[in-house]
Order: sequence, then structure tokens, then C-alpha cells
Amino acid sequence: MSEMIKAVLLGIIQGLTEFLPVSSSGHLEIAKYLLGTNFEGDESLLMSVVLHAATALSTIYVFRKEILEIFKGLLNTKWNADKKFALMVILSMIPAGLVGFFLEEEISALFDGRIVFVSLMLFVTAALLLISDFVESKRNDVKYGNAFVIGIAQAIALIPGISRSGATISTAIILGIDKGKAAAFSFLMVLPLILGKMGKDILDGTLSASHISGASLSVGFLAAFIAGVFACTWMVKLVKNSKLRYFAYYCIAVGIIVIVTFYLRK
Repeated sequence: MSEMIKAVLLGIIQGLTEFLPVSSSGHLEIAKYLLGTNFEGDESLLMSVVLHAATALSTIYVFRKEILEIFKGLLNTKWNADKKFALMVILSMIPAGLVGFFLEEEISALFDGRIVFVSLMLFVTAALLLISDFVESKRNDVKYGNAFVIGIAQAIALIPGISRSGATISTAIILGIDKGKAAAFSFLMVLPLILGKMGKDILDGTLSASHISGASLSVGFLAAFIAGVFACTWMVKLVKNSKLRYFAYYCIAVGIIVIVTFYLRK
């Protein structure tokens, strides 16, 4: 399979799974394992940064009106709902920021082809989704304490196989937050972290493109952006109107298939 086709497939997988509650990091690791991708080391990191940039841009595109209103509110000298929302986003970033800063090497080690571990974490994602489906739906707003707890869920989701959107949305629903607001907060709260992580990787100077073409990076970016816009829009509607248990069943099925495949290949 050519490098460009692999880049497109990885882009589509990243774009869809970044927003659907099935773990983008877990699916990327599984895809790299099954496709036998030749993106390794710093090149794999470069592709990951490009794909995350695409999904960050797709989030900005889908929530462009909300983001513009937040910026307008921040420029206002008076205390308002937009400044409150921005503060809650900052609170939600603290747990993941601390984990990323102090445990970066330990977290990175989990992205080293540990396919069975990733599959087991997909079962954890499935459990969270199933639990949230049995919780009585409420229509509360996000509050400061809730934002921090959701941030803890986001920090735990740094582990590959645990879906970030699945963990944060499920936690928000369990806390009694309105489903639509839970989805929007989940997708907006991750933007600063994605952009910050991208900036750090670029400034560290560890990215290499010596064996990966610009064309592959471009088609991967485009595929991730288009898939991301579709998945983000679709997911907000799904959370509002549907059940998350179907994604739980999917995570369980994928986990079982990958584990069986892994041991059959040995």
C-alpha cells in the first residue's frame, strides 16, 4: 500500500475518531499496526501533529460562531458568560496539563505498538459510555467544579484507547449536564491543549520529514479535516438525540477483533 493511501486512511481515521467516542489515539495505533505503516519515530510524530492540526481546524470551523462570541466576550470589560466559559475551559485544562508535563515520557511509552493494552482501554471507554446511557438525562449548565472533574476525565483519556470525547461527554452527562452543552464543552475544551501540544512539538525541534513526502502530509491533513467536520457536526446531533451505547458496542467489538488478530499473528 502506498504512503499516500496510508496517509489518507490515517487522516480519515483521525478525523472521525477525534470526535466520535471511540478513541482517536487508540484507532491510530491500531491502524498503524494493521497497515504496517512506515511512519516511525519522529516521522510518526510529524504525521500525528499534522492530523491533529486538521482536527483542531475542523473544530474551529464547526464552532466558529461560538468561538467568535467567546472572543468578543473576552474583549468586554464587564464580567460575562463568555469570560466564565473561558475560565471553565482553563480549569478543565489543568489536570491534562499536569499529567502531560510530569508524565510525558510514561504516556508516550504507551504509544509504542501496545495493541493489546489499547484494546483493553477500549473496553474501559465502552464501560463509560454504557454507564452514561443509564443516567437520567438532565439539563444543567457546566459549572466550575464540573469543569475540573471533566478535565480529570480528559487527563485520563491521554491513555491510548480511552476516548477523550467519550470520557469527557460521559462524565459531563453523569454530572447532570445537558447533552448538547456537554458535547460542545467537550470539543471546545480540547482546542487549547491540541494547539499547545502542537506548539511544543514544533518548538522542541523533534519533528522530521526526511522520509515522508509533503504530498502525503497534505492529503492526510485534508482527509482529517473533511472527516473531522463531518464527525464533529454529526456527533453533536447524536449526543443530543441518540444513545451512546452503540459506540460502546463498537469499542467492545473492535477490542475483541484486535486482540484475536494480534494473537493469531504471533
